[in-house]
Amino acid sequence: MSNLPATPPSPLTIGALAKQTGVKIPTIRYYESIGLLPEAPRTGSNRRTYDGGSVRRLRFIRHARELGFEVEAIRQLLAMADDPGQPCREADLLARTHLAEIESRIARLEALRDEVRRMVEGCAQDQVRSCHVIEVLADHAHCLHDRH
Repeated sequence: MSNLPATPPSPLTIGALAKQTGVKIPTIRYYESIGLLPEAPRTGSNRRTYDGGSVRRLRFIRHARELGFEVEAIRQLLAMADDPGQPCREADLLARTHLAEIESRIARLEALRDEVRRMVEGCAQDQVRSCHVIEVLADHAHCLHDRH
């Protein structure tokens, strides 16, 4: 991950790593268990120790997760970052695929928002027997969006 920002080389405990990266200790252990973060070397007292590479890698993982990338995509992106001489076509394709998924999710959320807005705006707030919210929820035929 040579193209990532440098971090001081002193050994870190898992707590210090968590503090520097904003990633909780159980999450760091989880990333180690699934191979996103290499298993840390241990001291004689069996404490994990981390270096600047671990900090950079964990920050990369955290940022990718914040952007919504799934674990397998992050695994692929990390492999690419570990081999900076290769073409970035695959990274670009992963990002474009992820963007398309985000745009699809946004479109579905907008349709849901419009449907709920229509349902709420149609409610006269009189009695439940004439409540548009209850009527729409009880009979999907009243919805305008996708009917599954």
